[in-house]
Amino acid sequence: MKVAVIGAGNVGATVAQKVAEADLADVVMLDVVEGVPEGKALDLAQSGSVLDFSVRVTGTNDPADIAGASVVVVTAGLARKPGMSRDDLLMANRKIVASVSAQIGQHAPDAVLIMVTNPLDVMAYVAMKETGFPRERVLGMAGVLDCARFRLFIAWELDVKPTDVTAMVLGGHGDTMVPLLSHTTVGGVPVSDLIDADRLEAIVQRTRTGGAEIVKLLGTGSAYYAPGASACLMVEAVVKDLKRVLPVSVWAEGEYGIRDTFVGLPAVIGANGLEGVITMSLSDAETAALRESARAVREQIDKVR
Repeated sequence: MKVAVIGAGNVGATVAQKVAEADLADVVMLDVVEGVPEGKALDLAQSGSVLDFSVRVTGTNDPADIAGASVVVVTAGLARKPGMSRDDLLMANRKIVASVSAQIGQHAPDAVLIMVTNPLDVMAYVAMKETGFPRERVLGMAGVLDCARFRLFIAWELDVKPTDVTAMVLGGHGDTMVPLLSHTTVGGVPVSDLIDADRLEAIVQRTRTGGAEIVKLLGTGSAYYAPGASACLMVEAVVKDLKRVLPVSVWAEGEYGIRDTFVGLPAVIGANGLEGVITMSLSDAETAALRESARAVREQIDKVR
């Protein structure tokens, strides 16, 4: 197995690190900056002698070196700065993603592509169009990260272990995301029985602005530990054919009454990429919010069509 990571910045390097440390597959990091992917790959490879992983990690500036990759994770692009929304990145990152997607289509035509670059849902659309890949092989890492943040904030509120919180966050990867309170439990107990409505709304809002909060605190750069771990979880589901149900940005073809846009839905992820979309019972308010979120993403996609 071989996993290619496009972009050797903080997010890309973290994805490579997580994949290597889990011994999932050989990793090749591709970046346009000479020396950076090679240096980070060498450093990461040397850590294998300490952490006991045996996969090979390499860095390159040559797109041809991603040939044979089963999974390609795209992290290349400009990072957000304080005060900048994901939408501000739209046109600049469109050019970058279109370029690397053409390279993926040429050198790794059978890969499952996982998009991480923001604005994520729109960049997944750009990648699908540029590569010509079917919807099953173009996925966006959105809800996995959003859900991780949501579960953590609930766990902090109740002083419990985050893994005991079960939740699902759907919709676009941005301010219109839809945390499903009706499907959120703590140890099997509905979260609404444990946290009052006002506090829950505050947690939902913090989840929606979770990325911006980190950008503001850092001053320069954006989140990379949690995004890297989230992308690695998706890579693992593909490489090991786990058939995991994850909230992932997929090209909707009528699910939940949504068409012709990328949006976060509960998806079964395995060796073929998207292997199905799970139908969940939503409240009328949740359904309306999900469709509104999809509409907002579609408006952004229309700008780059």
